[in-house]
Amino acid sequence: MKFKKVLALGLVGAMTLSLAACGKSSSGSNNAGTGSSDETNASGETISLVLWGAEEDQTLLTELVEKFEATYSDQKFDIQIGVESESTAKDTILTDIEAAADVFAFSSDQINDLYAAGALADIESMESALTTYAGKTFDDVKNANGAGAVEAASIDDKLYAFPMVGGNGYYLIYDSSVLSEEDVASWDSLLAAADTAGKKVGMTLASGWYSAGFFYGAGFSTSLSDDGKQTVCDFNGTSADGYTGVQVTQGMLDIAGNNAFMAIADGDGSNQLASGQLCALVTGTWDTANGKNIWGEENFAATKLPTFTCNGEQVQMGSVDSYKFIGVNAYSENVGWATLLAEFLTNEESQAERYAQRSLIPTNTAVASSEDVASDVTVAAIAAQSDYAVAQFVTGNYWDPMKTFGEMIAQGTLSADDEAGIQDALDTMVEGVTAISE
Repeated sequence: MKFKKVLALGLVGAMTLSLAACGKSSSGSNNAGTGSSDETNASGETISLVLWGAEEDQTLLTELVEKFEATYSDQKFDIQIGVESESTAKDTILTDIEAAADVFAFSSDQINDLYAAGALADIESMESALTTYAGKTFDDVKNANGAGAVEAASIDDKLYAFPMVGGNGYYLIYDSSVLSEEDVASWDSLLAAADTAGKKVGMTLASGWYSAGFFYGAGFSTSLSDDGKQTVCDFNGTSADGYTGVQVTQGMLDIAGNNAFMAIADGDGSNQLASGQLCALVTGTWDTANGKNIWGEENFAATKLPTFTCNGEQVQMGSVDSYKFIGVNAYSENVGWATLLAEFLTNEESQAERYAQRSLIPTNTAVASSEDVASDVTVAAIAAQSDYAVAQFVTGNYWDPMKTFGEMIAQGTLSADDEAGIQDALDTMVEGVTAISE
């Protein structure tokens, strides 16, 4: 096991901190950041950190890192910023935890796997550093953010990541110069209006994050087994609301087969918006700025997801409700400074800047209650969809089968008239989803 140490270097009123972290123990438990501290004279040591964030955040992260370095101007830094999507962070990090970034953004559904693998530092053990240099305690951090975000970022009531973005779910954005509020109420009227206008409505189907919304809306569910090694999924059966997985799939196939529908590859929404073909898109806050740029501020609108036809009835689509966090690598050689950087990137000022530049919904309650955020149409859309959103907890075995199933729908491989074929595809998908993770 690597040894960790906390070395606080400082002159009066201008201290610096350097910590070498130990990561997980031989038993796999997460015990990083439990070192001691010692205050000495400044050594001039350069603190090297690697920060990973989404491609869309690179400009913002560069600006925030510059502000961080200016805030701690008595310390020399070498902070390298790399690109890593929040949605794929876990897979990349767990390939080689020790080689991963010191500080990284990730989606909230990944926290259990990252923690179990010993990848997340025990950031609360860095409270003395946080208090000395940022003038805060971890209670201050928790109280500054919404209760849901704090709960999602905690394990056994201890914070293991800093909340950064809320409303990390999906809803419908649209061009109000083409579509009316009545048009966007259902998939049937939405697609009909788009077709009349010669436009398309986009959504990602080859993703268990997006496509699960149809099943969740119809009363189906996913959860983790008690030991956390298996996803419990009933998509191939009958839901609590009395719908079958076949009926939900038929509804999805009717949408995907419509001339006005565009199946979009995961992460390609921005490019398709830029193409000018879309008048509506199922997406989230990450495409808000793009939608405003393409359609114009005056035409940009957002609302809850449409209803869809299932067994001849209108069923409200569900969705996934999650957050984006910033975590600290348990193997970071400078875990103290990494913790301070993570806190800085998620504090009130940084969340306000993130909203201003990227329209990403803050978890910080002060920023969320500001006039600009409170009057945002996307915030209203998130609030409207939240009544139909669920927290999605699944194992890694969930994603590939759901992606394959979604691709079959998007490509028209399945036929809405072939109930037996749909059932076979559902059974195969659920068999893969529920496989036990080693």
